This record gives sequence, structure tokens and C-alpha cells, in this order.
Amino acid sequence: MLEKPLIDDARVRRALAPLALGLLLLAVWQAVCVTLQVPVYLVPSPAAIAGTLLEDWSLLFDALLVTLRITFFAFALATVVGVAVAFLFVQSKLLEACLFPYAILLQVTPVVAIAPLIIIWVKTPAAALTICATMMAVFPIISNTVLGLRSVNPGLLNLFRLNRATRWQVLVRLRVPSALPSFFGGLRIASGLSLIGAVVAEFVAGTGGSSTGLAYQILQAGFELNIPRLFAALFMITVTGVLLFALMSALARFSLKHWHESEA
Repeated sequence: MLEKPLIDDARVRRALAPLALGLLLLAVWQAVCVTLQVPVYLVPSPAAIAGTLLEDWSLLFDALLVTLRITFFAFALATVVGVAVAFLFVQSKLLEACLFPYAILLQVTPVVAIAPLIIIWVKTPAAALTICATMMAVFPIISNTVLGLRSVNPGLLNLFRLNRATRWQVLVRLRVPSALPSFFGGLRIASGLSLIGAVVAEFVAGTGGSSTGLAYQILQAGFELNIPRLFAALFMITVTGVLLFALMSALARFSLKHWHESEA
């Protein structure tokens, strides 16, 4: 029996299609920069960006680790707070009606507007940056988890009530399993927002020194007109965001593939 070509595998196509398109766009970008002789201080070519990335790898990688530390702390805090708030909301409609508008307020308030206040109020820079990033990431977890906890099968809910299940039993055995797909959807969004929040908070803080993140390296590169380093830092942020999204997608697939149709 002949084996199917790899290209016929849907998973392989999903991986190769964006990779091929990305390589094509990079080739066009490189050709345009070389043909038109675009100055490197305006738009550097992919080759120049790659060279700068290799040359300044130690500096940029250390900065990436600082940004990632803030991102992971903020993401973990947003997950814990978001799930706890969602559990409270689903237990009391009055509490949800009272507090949900304030959760929306966190989402619509620009972080750049309140980050200076948080940085002033919180003396530790890392804690201030974590709070800013958490505020940006927590709402998708709250809203998606609440949606999932509310979206239970009415027949199953009536069955639990008929058997006199307690609120805790309904929450743990019915609502939580039903909410997992929505919860993981919130994690996908929040992972990227945690990274964005960390970068934005670093921009607002604007502090230098040895323990600085990628945002400061971008600002410094802009001041020095070192545009290839600026693009290299942006590339690292972009790749990190894609990897975080892919990690959350893999976690959802691993958790749901054996029993939920969304990952079957």
C-alpha cells in the first residue's frame, strides 16, 4: 500500500502554507531593498536584520528574557484572577451585574493612560509592569470563562438539579468541563495581550540599565537610528507572540482532543 504524500496531510499543509508565504514575502522584501537600494536607516533588508540579530543576539536575548518574565507573571496572575472572578460571577447574577461593568472598564481603559500612575504608586518596577500587563490580559479570561460556565446543556443542568446536586457539584462536574473550550480560547487571547501589555508598560516606564526589556531596546535603537536592531527586536516580539499562541493552542488540543468536538 502506497503511503500518502506529506503534502496531502492537512496538518502539514497548515504548517507549510504560512511558512511558504512568509519566505516569499521575505524574498520580495529583500529584492526590493537591493534593487531600489533602500537606505538601511529607512527600511533594512531581511539580510541586514538577520545579521544584526546574530551580532546583537546576547543583548537582545537578555532583553527578551526580561520581557518574558513580566509576560509570564502577568499571564499567570491574569489566569488566576480571571478564573476566580468568573466563578464568582456564575454563582451570583447580582454580583455579576454589579461588577461586570468594571471588568469591561479594565478592557476599554488604555494601559498607556494609567501605566504612569501605577509606576508611581508601585515602587518596584517589575511589579508595576506586571500589574499593567495583567490589567490588559485579564478581561478575555473573565469574559470567555463566564461564557463557557453559562453555556451548559439545559437538560444536563435539569438532571443535576433533579438529583439535588450542590452548587459545588454543578460547578465542578458540569460547568467547568463545559467551559474548557471557551476558557482555552481566552488563554489564546490573553497570552498575546500579556506580551503586548508587558511591552507597552516597558515603553511607558522607559527605564534604562542592565535589566531592561525589548521595548527599551526598541526605543534606544530608534534614538540611535539603529533601524536594523529595531526591526530585530520587533521580530523577536512577533515570534514570541506566535509561539505563545501556538503553545496555548497545543495545550487546548492536548486537553480536549479525546472528548470535545472542537479539537477532535
